[in-house]
Amino acid sequence: MSIYITYGIILVILLALELAYFKIADKCNIIDKPNERSSHSTIVLRGGGIIFLLGAWVWSAFFGFQYPWFILGLTLIAGVSFIDDIRSLPDSVRLVAQFAAAALAFYQLGMLNAAWFSQYGILMGGLFIMLALVVYVGATNVINFMDGINGITAGYALAVLAPLALVSDDADLSLILVSIISVLVFCIFNFRPKGKAKCFAGDVGSIGIAFIMLFLIGKVIIATGDFTYLIFLLIYGVDGVLTICHRIMLHENLGEAHRKHAYQLMCNELKIGHVKISLLYMVMQLAVSLGFIYLCPNSIAAHWGYLVATAIVFALAYILFKKKYYHLHEEYLASLKK
Repeated sequence: MSIYITYGIILVILLALELAYFKIADKCNIIDKPNERSSHSTIVLRGGGIIFLLGAWVWSAFFGFQYPWFILGLTLIAGVSFIDDIRSLPDSVRLVAQFAAAALAFYQLGMLNAAWFSQYGILMGGLFIMLALVVYVGATNVINFMDGINGITAGYALAVLAPLALVSDDADLSLILVSIISVLVFCIFNFRPKGKAKCFAGDVGSIGIAFIMLFLIGKVIIATGDFTYLIFLLIYGVDGVLTICHRIMLHENLGEAHRKHAYQLMCNELKIGHVKISLLYMVMQLAVSLGFIYLCPNSIAAHWGYLVATAIVFALAYILFKKKYYHLHEEYLASLKK
């Protein structure tokens, strides 16, 4: 069978599965209701991002069960997130599931076997794994926090997966392409102006696609020994991490919903459309990643220099944007107390 026909069949299957999920979600009342912290104003089906998990299952069915521990970890973390979409789970339950799933991904990556510890030693190898687990779970949650407007999760996922397809081994290309297909299917129903989306990704979607992207980036890092490939998540990293720092400075509960991300200020205070903001984040990440691949000299020193320079530029842009427009959000918060 031609590989193009195979991917065409997968597209049809995933589209049918997404439509079937909509019927189930509608019947079971799996919906997202807006509140004062939301960037949307209509009731929408929640959990459409389950298609990313289904895409991974379909990939395994067509291309072989190549990464069983990764698929198990993805199923665990997406399953718990889907339950949380339906009825809220304690933070402790979600975190245990996230760390367990990350450990399964690490096992799949060869980081928890005897060869790893014989190479790096029990102490250093163990410390590195503990730090990497925290980064993996932390990045998963940052990506989840960034899922607040139509199209941003899908658009950003495409901006991460496309460069990954350019640098990953041929063995991983099928997983990347099927993941892209699942994201495109989701785009049909979500990459729309405010009030027009058929569904939201839900935690099952944002956390699920985060888990997939981080696993694929992890594979590239292990293959190259180059941690700077984390630059494929730079734009989300800057907005997500600096917003967390801002909220810590304000002594806020990080577990509570908020509207302090730069993209949320653009949407809610500056009234910029969802699609325009999502495209902006998508284009910025693509520009950074493609510049890293095609313009940056292929050396560790050059890669680190490019990463640090771009991180500084976007961090300064974030700070200047917040200094200019954050007062509008403060006025909004004050209006809620009247």
